[in-house]
Amino acid sequence: MSDDSISRVRKFNRRVSQTIGVLQDRYLGLDRPLGEARLIFEIGREGAEVKELRMRLGLDSGYLSRLLRSLQRQGLITRPTAARDRRIRRTKLTRAGIVELKELDRRSDGVAQSMLEPLNSAQRARLVAAMGEVERLLAASAVTIGEEPAGSRDAQYCLNEYYRELAERFETGFDPARSLSPNADEFVPPEGVFLVMRLDGRPVGCGAYKRMTARAAYLKRMWIAPEVRGLGLGRRLLQALEERARAAGYRTARLETNRALVEAQKLYRSCGYREVAAFNDEPYAHRWYEKGLTGGRVEG
Repeated sequence: MSDDSISRVRKFNRRVSQTIGVLQDRYLGLDRPLGEARLIFEIGREGAEVKELRMRLGLDSGYLSRLLRSLQRQGLITRPTAARDRRIRRTKLTRAGIVELKELDRRSDGVAQSMLEPLNSAQRARLVAAMGEVERLLAASAVTIGEEPAGSRDAQYCLNEYYRELAERFETGFDPARSLSPNADEFVPPEGVFLVMRLDGRPVGCGAYKRMTARAAYLKRMWIAPEVRGLGLGRRLLQALEERARAAGYRTARLETNRALVEAQKLYRSCGYREVAAFNDEPYAHRWYEKGLTGGRVEG
């Protein structure tokens, strides 16, 4: 990564922080800092669980608790215990909190208008389009990848979404019970792994591998949520699986795919996978691929 790229990002950050007014203790001219204002936005009219707020904003539990206590002392939120589970705590805006949210919305609209008003129509369109692209790229950089049990709630959410999409796209539909590796407990260390990708705390992708032979890892269940496709996350997920398989001692990565998944085929080829003869009897597969994980060499 070049020093020039880092310098330009820092310059951009300085410009944005000055423009949106985060340098002042009184955000948007109100008597509260940015952290409290952002929490009010995130809680919104529907309320939110504390756990969701922490994951969505990436805040330390202690810092979030201090912010919530401050808002509660000011009479802007309540923190009732959820009726279905007393361990779950929700936050809700009070009537005064709703009034504050409306004022924050009004002043935020004013800041946005002040940024657009000096520009002509062509410049406004360029700025809005550029902001949309920056937002998507920042979202891509904020995605995390972590290992967890394939039976976890978020892993199962990803798998169910993946199965639903395959059922829609495959000519014959899709039944995971007929596919190879139907059991989630196959993707466990030290011979396998299950990865979940998250953005703002919510799952947006998954992938896994398990042992095929002593030297070959079998990659399965790779899925990226539609709303975050086009951000290079599929490539990142594939590389993460390869890195972990290599670290576990595997020398070859193998996978297969259905002919309907043309995007997946393009990704695999661009990442160095070559098409080979069928190496299993996966009923939904039409293409089989493999890649050497040690300098391009394939070891079975």
